[in-house]
Amino acid sequence: MQLSFSKAARTILALSVVTLTGIQFLAAQAIAANPVTTGPLPGHGLAQHPFLYCGEWNYIEPDQTMYIVRRGKVDWTYSIPMRMTIYGKSQMAELGDCTRFSNGDILFSYRWGASIVTPQKKIIWDYRAAPNTEIHSAEPAGKNRVLLAQNGAPTKLLLINTASGKVEKELALPTPYPDKVHGQVRRAHLTKAGTFLVGLMEERRVAEFNADGKEVWSFTCPDTWTGARPKNGITISAWDAVRLKNGNTLISGDEYGYVLEVDPKGEIVWQLGKNELPGYPLDVVQEIGRLANGNTVIANWVAGNTKPADWPSTIQIIEVTPAKKVVWALRQWKDPDLGPASSIQLLDQPGVPENGALQR
Repeated sequence: MQLSFSKAARTILALSVVTLTGIQFLAAQAIAANPVTTGPLPGHGLAQHPFLYCGEWNYIEPDQTMYIVRRGKVDWTYSIPMRMTIYGKSQMAELGDCTRFSNGDILFSYRWGASIVTPQKKIIWDYRAAPNTEIHSAEPAGKNRVLLAQNGAPTKLLLINTASGKVEKELALPTPYPDKVHGQVRRAHLTKAGTFLVGLMEERRVAEFNADGKEVWSFTCPDTWTGARPKNGITISAWDAVRLKNGNTLISGDEYGYVLEVDPKGEIVWQLGKNELPGYPLDVVQEIGRLANGNTVIANWVAGNTKPADWPSTIQIIEVTPAKKVVWALRQWKDPDLGPASSIQLLDQPGVPENGALQR
């Protein structure tokens, strides 16, 4: 299908080439190529699935809130302050990762640590990140065990027994960017094989490490979506990497939003580009998951990034079939305002989350 633009649109795009650079330029291209739909969205809105939802960097609010939605209504919330005093300094918190255990407790990361909260909103476990480190990834690894990724110099994976408080395993990862703590790791997963699958943002790749910390598999993100490096030199990076039951790896990326499924040889077997869904552009894709029916669910963070006025144009959650048909899209910025989307767990999926049964 050939796209055509009005004279005004062509003028705006031409001016964008002159005045915008980097990510701003790519964003301007995306807006011109695939405007967000203003019509009715597919699916049943908040009633499509029961789900747990949280998102980082909602700095326009005094608190950061995660939600459980059931039967189309907010069933439960838990909030943390937007700013925390960390080692004597006021710091911005981020609800970046959240997972509900089968008993109803919820594990979540908040940048400066990770906690478990009960349905009664009682914190029963908390781990505070070491000075000059950050935690953006927290995953159940059993009934009383969690896997954390602690960004720092070096980056570390920590397997912690939440009942005893003992760190059962500490694995230091190669850290080529020790000074870029915030952008090191956003998701790390323990696979069924006992390996660790990690999205390395600054390195723009995914790597798998064995129990001894040896790298056993990796995939380097291609240059931009088309495979050709643009003149401004921007490449796409890896946010999340999920080992699927078929042995393939599902990968998401920020900056120039995308989803890839790659096989063990590193061949791309399925892909979803920024503008492949007409009316549903991908912005900053954070968490991804593969559902039992084969669909893929996407946490589509925020458009405009630093401009909250642009956020409501973002469709936060997209569920798409293997044939790239959107069957559910959620744009929920009021009544309730869910805020930016970093993590979503659909609560109608089969399997025990703490046993690694979910493909997320």
